[in-house]
Amino acid sequence: MSKNVFGLMARRLGGAVPLPEADERAILDLPLIIRTIEASRDILYEGGPSNHCCVILNGWTCCYQLLTDGRRQILSFHVPGDLPDLQSLHLPSPDFGMATVTRSIVAFVPHSDLQKLSDRYPAIAQCFWREAVITAATHRAWITSLGRRDARQKLAHLFCELYLRLKTVDLTDGCSMPMPLRQTDFADALGLTSVHVNRTLKTLRDQGVMDLYARRLTIHDWDTLREVADFNPKYLHLAD
Repeated sequence: MSKNVFGLMARRLGGAVPLPEADERAILDLPLIIRTIEASRDILYEGGPSNHCCVILNGWTCCYQLLTDGRRQILSFHVPGDLPDLQSLHLPSPDFGMATVTRSIVAFVPHSDLQKLSDRYPAIAQCFWREAVITAATHRAWITSLGRRDARQKLAHLFCELYLRLKTVDLTDGCSMPMPLRQTDFADALGLTSVHVNRTLKTLRDQGVMDLYARRLTIHDWDTLREVADFNPKYLHLAD
């Protein structure tokens, strides 16, 4: 399992430029705590202590904030290979919560070991910084969607993003991908009601753009989906 974690971390952190062999070995030697967590369980509590960063090995998770009345705003979705709470390395009292969307396998790495790794290996430190910058870019793209796109554009933009991210970690099958998100998850991420999400999904389906069935999303017309979303994948920096 540690080799699996290494592979995911190296692919994610290395980007388009492979890490030096010594850096890869250092990642492989990291101490890990690997846990299987059932769906809809909290991994990290908003404002709570955090002593570890995590790597998603299997399944989907999300980061979120709660309002005092219990309403939830999903801030991001995470898939295998993601390091969703890397910022906790320097901000150990997170301003967000993290929970599983599906049953997930998560590897936890102590902050102290990641800090030593960063101090000793400058290339890895630069990768951590790059990852933080990409996270900020993704948040900006989400803010733009929330503030300026209509429901159809918001949903199309999210589908485009998730498709490319899953494709990067070989979790797509042609134009089909797993889609375990519920309508309430879409609603909490996009600032919509579940009823509005349902209507918007039907609109995209009736237009022949995509189909969502049995927890799989099939994109029938990628060009139209991108056009609807006004999607520019540059913010993801997948090929940098």
